[in-house]
Formats: sequence, C-alpha cells, structure tokens
Amino acid sequence: MLLFVEVLVLFSSGVLPLSVPNVTSSAFLPDCVNAHLECSTDPQCKDLYRDWELCTAVTSVGPTGEQAMTECLHKQDALLEKQPSLLACKCHRGFRKEEQCLQIYWRVRLLSGEDDLETSPYDNTQIDLGMASIVAASTFLQVDVENQCLKAAQDCGLFEKCGSLRSEYVLACTKKVTGSQRCNQHKCHRALRRFLEKVPEEYSFGVLFCPCTNTLCGERRRKTIVPSCAYEEMEDLQPNCLHQQSFCRKDALCRSRLADFLQNCQPSASSASCLRDSAGICLRAYAGLIGTIMTPNYVGNDSADVSLACTCHGSGNRWQECLQLQRMFTHNNCLRNAINWMGNPGSLPIDITPPLAPRPSPLVQEDVMLKKNHLASDQHVVEENEQGDESTQRKEEDEFSVIPQYSGKSTVANLRPPVHGGVVSIAVVSFELLLLMLPFSAALSWQ
Repeated sequence: MLLFVEVLVLFSSGVLPLSVPNVTSSAFLPDCVNAHLECSTDPQCKDLYRDWELCTAVTSVGPTGEQAMTECLHKQDALLEKQPSLLACKCHRGFRKEEQCLQIYWRVRLLSGEDDLETSPYDNTQIDLGMASIVAASTFLQVDVENQCLKAAQDCGLFEKCGSLRSEYVLACTKKVTGSQRCNQHKCHRALRRFLEKVPEEYSFGVLFCPCTNTLCGERRRKTIVPSCAYEEMEDLQPNCLHQQSFCRKDALCRSRLADFLQNCQPSASSASCLRDSAGICLRAYAGLIGTIMTPNYVGNDSADVSLACTCHGSGNRWQECLQLQRMFTHNNCLRNAINWMGNPGSLPIDITPPLAPRPSPLVQEDVMLKKNHLASDQHVVEENEQGDESTQRKEEDEFSVIPQYSGKSTVANLRPPVHGGVVSIAVVSFELLLLMLPFSAALSWQ
C-alpha cells in the first residue's frame, strides 16, 4: 500500500511520465508464445509442430523437390487445423520474449523462398493505448524555441531513464573496437533498440523527430542516432538496397520491423495521408527500423528528408524493385507528413476515406461516385434545414416570451398577445367584453 501511494505521488509531481509504452494485455489477439505453449501441452499438436519444424529446417537449407514441398504443406495444414491460434497470433514490440514470438510467427507461415512483407506481425489493436505519448511529444515540441532538438535532448537528460539509456547507446556507438577504427555496429544497434523500447515516446520521439528551422538544429537531429556507426557503412561504401533487404529477411526481428513499416507507412493513392490514416503508427513503425540493418536516417541538416544508407547500383533487372524500396523512404508522403506532424499536429492532412479493397467492383466504384456527386446538394439541403430550424426556434421563443420586445410606441395592439392562424385568444375576448361593459356600469352608477 505504501509503495502504491509513493507511485501516485511521483505521477502527480511529474517525476514519472504520464504514459508507459508497450503495454501488453492478453485481452487482445493471442500471443504466439502462448499459442506455442498451448500446443506443447497437447501431444498430438506437439508432434505436428515438431514435424513442421523439420520441414522448415530442410527447406531452409536449399531447394527441395515438389513431393517434399507438398508433404510439408500438408503438415502445415494439419498443424494449423489442430492449433488455429498459431495462425491468428501476433507479437508485441518490446516484449521480453519478442524475438522468440517472432520466430514462431514466421515459422508457421513461411516456407523457403516465400516473401510476405505486406502484413505486420505486431498487434496493432493496442496501438491507441500509447498514442497519448506521441501526442504529448508533439505538444512538447510546439514551444517557440530556436533549437527544438537541443531542448528535446535537455528534456531527455532531466528524465533519468532517458538520460541513462541515451548515454548508454552513445557510448556503445562511439567506442572503437580494439585494433580498429570502427565501432561495434551490432552493440550500437542493440543499444539503440533498447533506448527506443524502454524510454517513453514523449522523450524518445522528441529527440528523433524534433522540428528544425536552421542547420544547427538539423545537424543535432541527424546525429541523434550516431550515424557514423549506426547508419553509415565502413569506408563510406554503400551496399545494394536489395542485398541489405535480403540480409534483413533472414533475421526475424529485422524482417518483422520492415514488414511493420511497409504496412503502416504505406501512402494512400487517393490522398496525401497514410493508407491506415495514422501518423503515430507510421512514426512508431519507422522508429522500429532504427537499430536494424535497415536503419534509416536524415540525409542532411537542412531538411527532414530521410533515406536508407544503400544504393541501387548493381541491381540488374531488379532495378525497379530496388527503386520502389528506396522510394518508400525518399518519396513517401505518408512518412514525410508524419514527421512534419511532430511539433505541428494541425499540419497533418485529414483523410476520412477508409482503406479500399485492392480491386473494388464497378458497382462499388459507381456508388462512391454517386455519393461524391450528391455531396454538395446534400450539404445544401442540410444548411436549409438548419436555417429552418433556427427560424422555427426564434418563432417559438417570441411566442413564449413573457416580456415583449421594446417598441417605440405603446398601443393597445402592441399590448395584446400575438394572434396566430386567425384564432383569437381568450384573454383578448375578455378584454374587449370589459370595454363594452364599462358604459353600462357607469350609467347604472348614476341612477
């Protein structure tokens, strides 16, 4: 009880952040680790999973015959029929068993040679739980300060966890390997991932996406991830982007982060926004790539343009495929608008169009066009209805008003209640009868 009170005091005093990222809960999609444990308790499912592991091990070594591949597919179908949760499961970013979960996720889905980078393995149903931290980061960056990145770094230093983990990755990325002039890029990437996974996003996103108006601020932003170790290759030799992607696909974590980025930062074809209409989700997916072999970064000090540290030279007949991968970073309106949104949330274009099917039927397209054509007329009808409602409300207010409005001349007609629809009120009839009876009453009084 005492510990609970102390935590409340820390929250109320601002020592602890208001939001904690990467909250997990079993109330959403099943976790792949839990699905695997459940399968392990069933002897039949356990045997099916072991057979499927042998198949994936054989196919990963080299090409197999058609008969062997068919047998593996049958085993896969039998396993998923026995344990459907293995196909429906997802993983959680920053979870203690994240890499184990991702290995299970890809193992039950992919065979050798298959490419499936269109679906993220992460559970995005919980993404809204941490959106407040991203909004908080964008709000903090709206303060009128000349060097926003310097302020974001100072704010990070004031928060103990952010400052210590930032110092940890800076040390790992700047320390030279004994007997060489290069850093240990593997340790550097691991420390960067630890920083982004453990530090609340109102601090980590502040130093990553701080808006800049001068080159001094832009240089600090570009050097945030220590690009000389985490981004650039040895002797400034850029690898081929497709080769880099091929190495990434062999690692479950890198493959997952790339799939998450390609899904959640996919630009919309009908607007300047993201297909999934969420700048926060795109920023989180982009930040997830930092600390992998596909680490992106800013290309200069005078803009917020980003790119991978690779080239398309030597791509051969896969030149277009390589350019498409590059342009997901260099010419991506979804990503560019998401980065610009930090520090200026009102600048993000609003896309109210829901994600459409890849190939909608002609009837669906015709219905959408009809709705767009009638939008203006419908809006005019709504405005007329609103005006009619306002006039009706004013009439009702005048009718039930106790004190009449001021007029220049007061007459009997002005003092009378209003007459509606040709019907005389009872009060008016009584008033006129009283006037007619006055002479008779006066005559009787003189007698």
